[in-house]
Amino acid sequence: MTYSSSAVYEISYHIVWCIKHRKQVMTDELKQFLDDQIRTIAESKEWVIIELEVMPEHVHVFISTPPFIAPTDIVKVLKGVTAKRVFEKFPKLRKKEFLGSHLWSPSYYVGTHGDVSAETIKKYIEGTSNTRRGSSKV
Repeated sequence: MTYSSSAVYEISYHIVWCIKHRKQVMTDELKQFLDDQIRTIAESKEWVIIELEVMPEHVHVFISTPPFIAPTDIVKVLKGVTAKRVFEKFPKLRKKEFLGSHLWSPSYYVGTHGDVSAETIKKYIEGTSNTRRGSSKV
């Protein structure tokens, strides 16, 4: 669990995004550069990378962030900053493969992870509700 001045939280996201048109442009040098950049960005934002895998045509990130950071904002930052930095470091890639266009597909996947199942949460809420109903004196 992580503690902040106003919250105790345990939030993790599995995020996946693809290279535009699933182009096969990933070299070992580019993979390593993306891995380094994603870790650097996360560290600067005080986000925790739990797991990261740069694949030939997509990226998997398992990341933990504070509850006030929306998943869409995480994706915007990671995709936007990495695209800018990739095109700065590898300018031929922009001209040859993407014709000045975007590096990443506009879509992405995000899923949440927790240590408690949905069924456990439902039972807890039902139990709390039943306890309150039984002890309530209205």
